[in-house]
Amino acid sequence: MGTVEHIGHGAGRISGDLGHLIPSPRPRVRPPAPPQKDPVRTAVRTFGEVLITLGMVVLLFVVYEVYWTDVVSAGKQRDATSALDDNWKAKTDDPERQDHFQGLGEGDGFAKMYIPAFGADFHFTIVEGTTAESLEIGPGHYTHTAYPGEVGNFSVAGHRVGKGAPFNDINLISSCDAIVVETRNNWFVYRALPQEEEKPGWAEGKGREARCKGVSVLGGPYQDVVGQQVVLPTNGSVVAPVPGSDTVPSAGEQVALMTLTTCHPRFSDKERLIVHSVLVKQWQKDPAKPDWTPPELKETV
Repeated sequence: MGTVEHIGHGAGRISGDLGHLIPSPRPRVRPPAPPQKDPVRTAVRTFGEVLITLGMVVLLFVVYEVYWTDVVSAGKQRDATSALDDNWKAKTDDPERQDHFQGLGEGDGFAKMYIPAFGADFHFTIVEGTTAESLEIGPGHYTHTAYPGEVGNFSVAGHRVGKGAPFNDINLISSCDAIVVETRNNWFVYRALPQEEEKPGWAEGKGREARCKGVSVLGGPYQDVVGQQVVLPTNGSVVAPVPGSDTVPSAGEQVALMTLTTCHPRFSDKERLIVHSVLVKQWQKDPAKPDWTPPELKETV
């Protein structure tokens, strides 16, 4: 056993045989060899990471298309409605209080549309034109078709998903449901035509309901026109004066129709969903009663 011999003032040294107390050197440990890469596993991992990335991109696109574009379009719709209200409040020199639609520019609002069956809060300002920019504002009028209340086919397009989605639920419109259009001077009430399967026995069946007054199975050149149909996007004849036909009806045969068009099915533009309705009533606005609204607006469910 070793001893400590003092040197000077407290310093010392160790002497003696430490023997087995001297530690032996540690053996060198070789690091493990890196595992060999499995090319199959690497490829699967890489593919999985790519799929996750693509999934995130798709998810972000869906959020943008379905939700963010709704927010943007809602703002544009509010602006269009505000501009239209201001225009209607402006003084006019027309003593006959007739609606005029001349001079409308692309994206200009000129009427409002209500579908009472969708609730009291369903209303959109209709703008002129069906360009992508116009349809971001709201339902757009096919410029070569009739205007509200006119004979012919007043035709309006609208998005079904995103960008406000004004026509998201038009597949739920049933025969005789009211589609009310408000202009500066008038309220026009259109009602959806009978479905194909409802045409036989219409007059003796649903056609006898009070709200179906004025709605009938059309004849003559309009005999093939029904409440709803699905067509290819290339079928532009659905907004013709006689939908689905190039027939020019005589003055005595002309009918005032309204046609709504949108993509079908949802999230796809593979086809078009079409809703046809017929004008059944016109209410002229009374300047002395600016807050009056037609009773058809109360037909909510």
